[in-house]
Amino acid sequence: MNAERQYLVLLAPIISEKSTQQQQKANQYAFRVIRDAKKSEVKAAVEALFQVKVLSVQTLNYYGKAKRMGRHQGRRSAWKKAYVRLADGQNIDFGNG
Repeated sequence: MNAERQYLVLLAPIISEKSTQQQQKANQYAFRVIRDAKKSEVKAAVEALFQVKVLSVQTLNYYGKAKRMGRHQGRRSAWKKAYVRLADGQNIDFGNG
């Protein structure tokens, strides 16, 4: 993977109740990633950007739902989520403060 793609793979961290519980319980962090990202690319991107050791990556595909607004019909975008498990003693600080 080239250096430029490492910066494009991760779109945003997912900060929610569930992801916060996963951080505390299993040292897993959730990220929104590009749709064609592979697990190895996600692992390399997180290790390079945050200087941490990644143990495993789990990915989930979310398909866009059909939505209606009165007579108009549309569709939400499909997206991909990745759960990244870090080694013991490692953490990521997103700069909340």
